[in-house]
Amino acid sequence: MAQANRRRPGGDGPLLSQRTAIVFLLAALTGIGATVLAALAGNVWPVAVSVGGGVVAPAVLFFHQIID
Repeated sequence: MAQANRRRPGGDGPLLSQRTAIVFLLAALTGIGATVLAALAGNVWPVAVSVGGGVVAPAVLFFHQIID
């Protein structure tokens, strides 16, 4: 479904839509949570950060599909 361009000519509009901002926020929180859980499980910080970073992309895809 095509959306109308909401920017006014010569006016400043938002860089991201609300839906996009929520998807990215939830993905970032998921990555942070995975990092903390991996660190609490006894992994060293570089491994924990890698785990958290690896979770972010699937989380973006997941939240993009379920938020309508």
